[in-house]
Amino acid sequence: MKRPHLHLSRSNFTSLVILATVTALLAPSLTAQENPYQVIYNWGQLPGGRAMGVVTGVQPDPDGEHIWVLERCSTNQCAGSDLHPLHKLDRQGNTVKSIGAGVFAWPHGFDMDRDGNFWITEGAPQGDARGEPGVERGMGHQVIKLSQDGEVLMRLGEAGVAGDDAMHFNGPAAVLVAPNNEIWVADGHRGGNNRVMKFSPGGDLLLQLGGGVQDTSRESGRFNDPHDLKMDSQGRLFVADRGNNRIQIFNQDGELLDIWTQFGRPSGIWIDENDKIFVADGMSGEQWNRGWQRGIRIGDATSGYVTEFIPDYEVPTGSGIEFLASDAEGNIYAGQVGRQRFEKYERVRP
Repeated sequence: MKRPHLHLSRSNFTSLVILATVTALLAPSLTAQENPYQVIYNWGQLPGGRAMGVVTGVQPDPDGEHIWVLERCSTNQCAGSDLHPLHKLDRQGNTVKSIGAGVFAWPHGFDMDRDGNFWITEGAPQGDARGEPGVERGMGHQVIKLSQDGEVLMRLGEAGVAGDDAMHFNGPAAVLVAPNNEIWVADGHRGGNNRVMKFSPGGDLLLQLGGGVQDTSRESGRFNDPHDLKMDSQGRLFVADRGNNRIQIFNQDGELLDIWTQFGRPSGIWIDENDKIFVADGMSGEQWNRGWQRGIRIGDATSGYVTEFIPDYEVPTGSGIEFLASDAEGNIYAGQVGRQRFEKYERVRP
């Protein structure tokens, strides 16, 4: 077969050269805008200079001047420790207050309600070796509410006892308190119940999505390792359905509204007051999500568009970033799990 002959006029050729030149000049600036952040590794100082444990939650204080950080007692375990796992840090990263010693074994999920109280989950499911030191001490499988002075105000679930009914959890991974004080729980962590539950402010079960011990599912509206929960300004619930490499979005009645796969393999979600969404993908790559790069994806929680990406250039060491939050200036605070490191990402460009 005779190949067609492509003829370019002088004017067309000149136009193509100009277009290529302009594209080449613009490319560096376009690429630079994809990551307008500068990272500070090992940000934050704990009391006495002790090591930062695995960070499993971050919450900005309503005063706009402090950040609360939840870490596992300078290691990856709090069972048997007399160290405080919850810390209030100032803008320079100095600890000004610490609470919670002796309350948790393997803290995982973290939220702050509108009254400033803390809600923290015990995230080790039954059979997970990381939960055994807690179970031996009668701890684990609970959601615990704390005051800012460290007083235990409420407990959901039976301490040290796993289950899949309305009164028990199996390593709950995340908790979220809605503006109306209803309590959402992602139950549970890897190998847990794979369900999302809604409770009344008094702790009565109102709704369950998915569920059952070892009930892993790829079906819409069901879950595989639901790892985090966040809510936007419209009251939509965002579930980091990590094992299925997607975010599922529900209304308050548990109706599935949308499924997003453009944020990679989500471990943690943060949505700010302007509905800007930050998603921590610390597990993409050859093992769990081939063809995707781990890092932080930033976008619009209304449209679902991904607008920025902070890549993780380091050689993977276990899980990367799993928990994160942003402050009023758009800086990001994130916990690197595998590297046992707390990081601050300062926004250096608009």
